[in-house]
Amino acid sequence: MTTADTDVVERVDGIYDVTCVERDTGRIRAFLADADVPTLFDAGLPDTTDALLAGIESTGVTPEQVVVTHADGDHVGGVDAVCAEYGCDLYLPEGSNPDVESAHEFYGEGDTFAGFEAVHAPGHRAHQHLLVNEDRGVAVMADAASGADQRGLPKGHFHLPPGVYSEDLLLAEESLAKLREYDFEVGLVYHGSSVLEAASEKLRTYVELVE
Repeated sequence: MTTADTDVVERVDGIYDVTCVERDTGRIRAFLADADVPTLFDAGLPDTTDALLAGIESTGVTPEQVVVTHADGDHVGGVDAVCAEYGCDLYLPEGSNPDVESAHEFYGEGDTFAGFEAVHAPGHRAHQHLLVNEDRGVAVMADAASGADQRGLPKGHFHLPPGVYSEDLLLAEESLAKLREYDFEVGLVYHGSSVLEAASEKLRTYVELVE
């Protein structure tokens, strides 16, 4: 689905890509999964919460929990507004220490949310986790990978985020290599365009090329 007033796209059945803002530097987004416990993955910037809340409202899905992949401002900035609006439970990755007011718990590798398994993926940030749901064939890639078009390459493929934004680019490569054991058709990224076909196969090919 796409709405006129907000940029919301249903990338996979019941999983929505919600744009918080689009600027010259790129798009800030969150992902909302309709599930037994509707879950919002990340929440944009503090000053983009109006657009985020409007986008969530347009889906007809009311989030009951927010899972933060990592504590950069464009991922964690809107959590207090979302939690205040919907009374969500908030889960932050172990090792993070963001400035949030909402009550929260910490999670780590192997924890699950709405069928998505947390996979520790350091490199961009030491505490970063991505989320994989093999039953639905979807991975929320956090900033472990970007869409290749962020680097001027064709859409539909993955690329490592720019080194300037990564704490340890070599460790980021190793984190992607961990994903070879998972199968998913769609890889949802926060920067650039998501990979909507044969995502895990393309990721394996990419990892083999950079090793």
